[in-house]
Amino acid sequence: MQLKHLKTLLTPQEGAAKVTCMTWAPNNGKFAVCTVDRVVLLYDEQGEKRDKFSTKPADSKYGKKSYVVKAMAFSPDSTKIAIAQTDNIIYVYKIGEEWGEKKVICNKFVQTSALTCLLWPAEHAIVFGLAEGKVRLANTKTNKSSTVYGTDSYVVSLTSNVSGKGMLSGHADGTVVRYFFDDEGSGDSQGKLLTHPCPPYALAWASNSIIVAGCDKKIVAYGREGHILQMFDYSGDRSEKEFTVAATSPSGQSVVIGSYDRLRVFNWGPRKGAWDEASPKEIPNLYTITALAWKKDGSRLCAGTLCGGVEQFDCCLRRSIYKNKFEMTFVGLSQVIVKNLSTGMRVVLKSHYGYEIDEVKIMGKDRYLVAHTSDTLLLGDLVSNKLSEVAWQGSGGNEKFFFENETVCMIFNAGELTLVEYGSNEILGSVRTEFMNPHLISVRLNERKQRGVEDNKKLAYLIDIKTIAIVDVAAGYNLGTINHDSKIDWLELNETGRKLLFRDKKLRLHLHDIESSVKATMLSFCSYVQWVPASDVVVAQNRGNLCVWYNIDSPERVTMFPLRGDVVDLERSNGKTEVIVTEGVNTVSYTLDEGLIEFGTAIDDEDYYRATAFLETLEMSSETEAMWKTLSKLSLEARQLHIAERCFAALGDVSKARFLNETNKIADQVSKESGGDGTEFYQVKARLAMLEKNYKLAEMYFMEQNAIDEVMEMYQELHMWDDCIAVAEAKGHPELDNLRRSYYQWLMETNQEEKAGEVKEGEQDYTAAINLYLKAGLPAKAARLAMSREELVSNNDIINRIAAALIKGEFYERAGDLFERIRNNQRALDCYRKGNAFRKAVELARMAFPADVVKLEEAWGDYLVQQKQMDAAINHYIEAGCSSKAIEAAIGARQWKKAVHILELQEDRSGGKYFLKIAQHYASIQEYEVAEPLFVKGGYIKDAIEMYTVAGRWEQAHKLAAECMTPEDLSALYISRAQNLEAEGKHKEAERLFVTVEEPDLAITMYKKNRMFDDVIRLVAKHHPDLLAETHLHLAKELETESRFSEAEYHYMEGQDWKAAVNMYRVSELWEEAYRVAKSHGGTSAHKQVAYLWAKSLGGEAAVKLLNKFGLLETAIDFAADNYSFDFAFELARLSTKNKIPEIHLKKAMFLEDEGKFAEAETEFIKAGKPKEAVLMYVHNQEWAGALRVAEANDPDSVSDVLVGQARFCFEQKDFQKAEAFLLRAQRPEMAIKYYKDADMWSDAMRICKEYLPTKLSVLQEEYEKEATKKGSRGVEGMVEQAKEWEQSGEYSRAVEFYLKVKDSTNVPLMEKCWMKAAELAIKFLTQERAVDVIQTVGPRLTQLRKYSAAAELYLNLDLIKEAIDAFIEGEEWNKAKRVAKELDPRFEDYVDQRYKEHLKNQGKADSLVGVDVIAALDLYAERGQWEKCIETASKQNYKILHKYVALYATHLIKEGNAEKVLSLYSQHGAPANPQNFNIYKRMFLDLLCLLGRDGAECYRMWADLRDVLILLCENMTKSSEANSPAHEEFEQMLLVSHYYATRSAAKGVDQLASVAAKLSISLLRHTELIPADKAFYEAGMAARTVGWENMAFIFLNHFLDLSDGIDEGNLDTLDHSDFQDTDIPFEVPVPAKLHVTEAQREEIRDWVLAVSMDQRVEQVLPKDERDTYEASLLAANTGIRSLPCVITGYPVLRNKIEFKGPGKAANKEDWNKFLMATKVRSFFL
Repeated sequence: MQLKHLKTLLTPQEGAAKVTCMTWAPNNGKFAVCTVDRVVLLYDEQGEKRDKFSTKPADSKYGKKSYVVKAMAFSPDSTKIAIAQTDNIIYVYKIGEEWGEKKVICNKFVQTSALTCLLWPAEHAIVFGLAEGKVRLANTKTNKSSTVYGTDSYVVSLTSNVSGKGMLSGHADGTVVRYFFDDEGSGDSQGKLLTHPCPPYALAWASNSIIVAGCDKKIVAYGREGHILQMFDYSGDRSEKEFTVAATSPSGQSVVIGSYDRLRVFNWGPRKGAWDEASPKEIPNLYTITALAWKKDGSRLCAGTLCGGVEQFDCCLRRSIYKNKFEMTFVGLSQVIVKNLSTGMRVVLKSHYGYEIDEVKIMGKDRYLVAHTSDTLLLGDLVSNKLSEVAWQGSGGNEKFFFENETVCMIFNAGELTLVEYGSNEILGSVRTEFMNPHLISVRLNERKQRGVEDNKKLAYLIDIKTIAIVDVAAGYNLGTINHDSKIDWLELNETGRKLLFRDKKLRLHLHDIESSVKATMLSFCSYVQWVPASDVVVAQNRGNLCVWYNIDSPERVTMFPLRGDVVDLERSNGKTEVIVTEGVNTVSYTLDEGLIEFGTAIDDEDYYRATAFLETLEMSSETEAMWKTLSKLSLEARQLHIAERCFAALGDVSKARFLNETNKIADQVSKESGGDGTEFYQVKARLAMLEKNYKLAEMYFMEQNAIDEVMEMYQELHMWDDCIAVAEAKGHPELDNLRRSYYQWLMETNQEEKAGEVKEGEQDYTAAINLYLKAGLPAKAARLAMSREELVSNNDIINRIAAALIKGEFYERAGDLFERIRNNQRALDCYRKGNAFRKAVELARMAFPADVVKLEEAWGDYLVQQKQMDAAINHYIEAGCSSKAIEAAIGARQWKKAVHILELQEDRSGGKYFLKIAQHYASIQEYEVAEPLFVKGGYIKDAIEMYTVAGRWEQAHKLAAECMTPEDLSALYISRAQNLEAEGKHKEAERLFVTVEEPDLAITMYKKNRMFDDVIRLVAKHHPDLLAETHLHLAKELETESRFSEAEYHYMEGQDWKAAVNMYRVSELWEEAYRVAKSHGGTSAHKQVAYLWAKSLGGEAAVKLLNKFGLLETAIDFAADNYSFDFAFELARLSTKNKIPEIHLKKAMFLEDEGKFAEAETEFIKAGKPKEAVLMYVHNQEWAGALRVAEANDPDSVSDVLVGQARFCFEQKDFQKAEAFLLRAQRPEMAIKYYKDADMWSDAMRICKEYLPTKLSVLQEEYEKEATKKGSRGVEGMVEQAKEWEQSGEYSRAVEFYLKVKDSTNVPLMEKCWMKAAELAIKFLTQERAVDVIQTVGPRLTQLRKYSAAAELYLNLDLIKEAIDAFIEGEEWNKAKRVAKELDPRFEDYVDQRYKEHLKNQGKADSLVGVDVIAALDLYAERGQWEKCIETASKQNYKILHKYVALYATHLIKEGNAEKVLSLYSQHGAPANPQNFNIYKRMFLDLLCLLGRDGAECYRMWADLRDVLILLCENMTKSSEANSPAHEEFEQMLLVSHYYATRSAAKGVDQLASVAAKLSISLLRHTELIPADKAFYEAGMAARTVGWENMAFIFLNHFLDLSDGIDEGNLDTLDHSDFQDTDIPFEVPVPAKLHVTEAQREEIRDWVLAVSMDQRVEQVLPKDERDTYEASLLAANTGIRSLPCVITGYPVLRNKIEFKGPGKAANKEDWNKFLMATKVRSFFL
């Protein structure tokens, strides 16, 4: 596989902006990238950015930059994406299937540590790694997570295997752990798999091994159980950096590993069983690869970089175009992407076993895929995307494939028919047959569902020309065999596989029932036959008739139609079945009855159960409901009552279904008791008559059986009392009166008062009837009866009750009539008004109440409006004087002119709102001149503009718009209107509007969408001239796809892309046009290439003529040969220039040689007249027989070269005899000698040389001697033997040389013996000078063998005294060395002593060295860090030596930061006034001052020791030349400071001396050039604070805070010293390297100072004494007089002074007495 850069998806930035992760969707449609700014970018399959969204933190309070996205993965359905973040959370976003859908968080999983990596291998299961070492699983369905396994090491990587059912996790300690969800039967172990030398950041699980890489620059391939298979080591390559990420191809055959500026590609070689490294993809300035993602179909690889770039690479081994329709992309040896160039549809063909796919073919009307591997066959359906891979042994490509069946592929090979179901990886079945015509084979696979049949797969085929076999391929057994008397030429099973149609040569059509094995002849002279799809209906043609069997179980029932043509096809789609018939030149279709095809088949056969089963498979619809009704009717007629019951249940007729259920129970009971047909029982027949509502027929059935009671019971159940009473009267039933009473009682019980009232009215009981009518809620009926009888009208009680009931029931008009009848006009008017009986109300009002007429007219108008009678309401409103209501009514009635007329008559302007409606009406009928003033009068100018815009009257619209609309509103209005015009096809008008509002792009888009390309170009040229060329090319491609070539050519030319035009014509085989374009617009060679391709498509003499015509014949021949089109080259050469044939043969031979076809290449070389090339070919490939054969037959001069080459090969194979024979045959003995020499076969070399080249024998012998010295034990033995021979022959010099040459580390005694022998011979027989040389050679060798005494003895034999001494010294035999020096040459005694000292020193034997050289011993102690021993030993020497090593030890301790130990050292051994020690004393003093927590009473001893040391030092300096020097003065100051420190520590141990301690701390401030300033001010402030001196405490601690801030900044220049003006506290002090208090102490001081400053209880002024000077200052501010410091407090001594003997020593008496009283000890100053 090779990587080819396609495009940059995301441009890298200038600095680091790491692409943290990326992933491809499983459906290949989306690609996601997460950048360093935590934004997820979404790209489509072509690499175009389509969407993006920002991630969010787990907690918004920490901000958007509080986390990093570490990993992400798409869900298996590609609609969700999981994001793993370092803020301990996983978010799952639902992004949807389409672009632009809203992003919604559908799951979130909070964890206990940061997420590091993530996978989504299966639905609902997300696997992720944590920084704490756990690998967990999140379930998106339950929204819970669980631990898969845990480790103690950070998870650095996760990867899955090719199937996604196993995973590997890599950890920071190098551990790789394997886990399986399903091991797929592999048996591989789980758990810790291996430990890699470095963290496995680059981890990949390929199909054959596991690839691991990391920061050690090594790539290791591990086996299935963790053993190392291969290692690629790049640690020696300086240009290589650490490996950061790895990705596996979806097939698992390739792995890409990213590092710095480089992608390394590894491909699995199945033949070698090892990984091969392809050439790496190196891209300068790409920087570190941080993320890799491989597209799931394997065609693309994306790499993210440290600088934020995303690069896309094409991944393929090779790519080819198949039939100019399909693109084949081999993304791996076992995976091919097949793309339909016309539809863009893609199918990924992959070998699940990892076999290499040899070739892919597309067959069966370009629908089916066929591909071979070494052991399998791959098949696929491009439409259904079903792929199969079955085991298939190679058959030389002789298979024949048949694709007539859409569900199964039929493969015929060597007399065997094999069936493979698409989508299944197992062979469905195989049978032996010689008849491979698809019309003689029928396969049916589960094409129609059947009850009780799960897997229905049947095959019918011919065993011989007259015998049919039927096989159940699912169960694997034979269903039957049909023997026929004539040859069979067509057969087909029905879709259920139960019936077989077949036709013989005599055109007889037969039907075979497989279950019953019954065969029937259906038709003679059958020229066409076919099963109707999805049914058991058969269509056939018999001469001039179309025959249809709607019920195949009754072959005799055939429906026939006359035809005038021939049936050619049968089509069934969209619920319609048509037979296609050709009648001459016309095609006619005959439509079959679809209902009969499915339903009619069962009905015609009266198989209602089958019809029921069919109807149950259909959804309920009007047609289905009609079928159920038909079936219910037919089943009732056929007395199949159970079917009828099911039908009514399906129709939802519960009552009939229940009634029939009861009827079926009666019939079943009768059948059970008496036998026979229960449906003939009278009750059953009567109930069926009742079901048909034929009650008289039911009555007849009952009366025939004299079942009068049952008849009466039937009528009573049906509440048909009149019929019941009539039967009782006719039969004189004794219960007649009771029936009547029961009838009345039933009426009353059932609240049928109306019916009861009618009964009473018939009996002329009017009062009772009225009461019943009123009780029944029928006051109108009661009123009718009352008004018809005068006696009732005069009854006020009845009238009032009726009127009240009428009003209550809102029968106001009838109540008004009743009141008007009794002359109660007011109540009558009220009732008329309430009942909306306005006509009667107005008539009554005109007679009785004239003043109410106007109000009644308005109310009448309102009522009519409510009743939508607008026309009638207008006049009533006019009569009532309600103009507004009259206008509304006129508008509602669409009486527009009347509405305008009423408006114009209105005096007020309140009717302005009606202008809009009226104007809109006139606008709709295009009376714009009428509408405009109405719009304007009503203030609706925008509506008037819209009216003109819709009408296309732009001038009027623009005139009005300019007056009242903003430019933005005007633009929106015009664009909206333009879009409407576009939809109406009015493109020019729409363009005018778009251009008017300066939106030409919208016009361009409109024209493009409507394919009006001239207008597109016109507008682009006018408004976007820079995009004109690009537009031309885009249009050209669209026109090309529509085969509008001339137009496409025009646009290609305008777009300056003539090559695309040439390619367009070439693909369409319009060669003349392609040549014309190439010659007119291409370069000098473009038309030649087109001519060549044109000629190649023609072939033969036509091609020669064409090329001659263009003068390109020889050029074409050369081009064809160079491009391996040899057949075409030969064809052209044979027909034209035969002298070119040998040249073509030569090129073809070289091509065949490269392909490994040597026999064919030999023939071509000989034909080309180049036999020597054939010989060299065979020699190169070590086919010696062929080389020799060709050389002897065609090139005798080459025979010798062949023999030499063959001999060389035999020598390499260790076949020396054959090799020698070949070389001698070739007359090349010198080469035989050389090969024998190279093989270390000197005897054979000597033999050949002696026999064939005796003159060179002596030279060969010398060469042998030289060679023998270089060899191991074998050479040594020969050397010893040769030396002995020289010795015996008296050649002692040569013997010595050979003895000296003996070197065999495996045989030390032999070497020693030989060397001693050489020395012995040299001493005895050679000259003195030569003997010395030999001894000086042998001596060091013996020394190396640790034979020191032997070497020394040899030296002494020749008086080599020093060499003998050195030998004894090297063997550490010091006594012997001293004795030899003393006895033989005393000059070497000192030499021996010096060497002995060096030996002791090197051996570290210091104790022994002391007795020899004490200084050297002390140096050794110091060097080895044995300081105590060193000082102890030095103390026994003089004072100077002691203090030299004391200083060295002190220096060592100071470097280790142990100043207290240095103090102890000098306290013990004294402090000499050596200037070279001054720095040590200073460093010791300063380091002690910097120690923290050393100001307490417990530290008194340390400060007292320091004071003692400094006193001693100062005394020593006084006695030395350093007296009164600057160094002396500095140490005096240090002494004073140490005294103050010691005195302060002593005072802190006594409560009464707290003020003394505080004064000492304050006095120390004048020495801050020595004491760290921050420490001094802190201690002074805290001491003052302790004794309550808050003023000084505040000033000192505030200054301490300023100092600490300055120390943090590294500069004290901005420090404020105003508080210490006129004091002796120094301003210029060194900046301490670090703060000498803890951060907590500093913060505590800061809080105290802030609190004090807020309280304002202290003054920021230092206290002063009688000198008007700061009380602790020695220097008086006004006089400049310096006072002595008190030895107790450091304060100035002003009065009450006590002076001591020491000069300049004094004390304040008060402080001195206090100190004495407290300590009872005199100061050491006394």
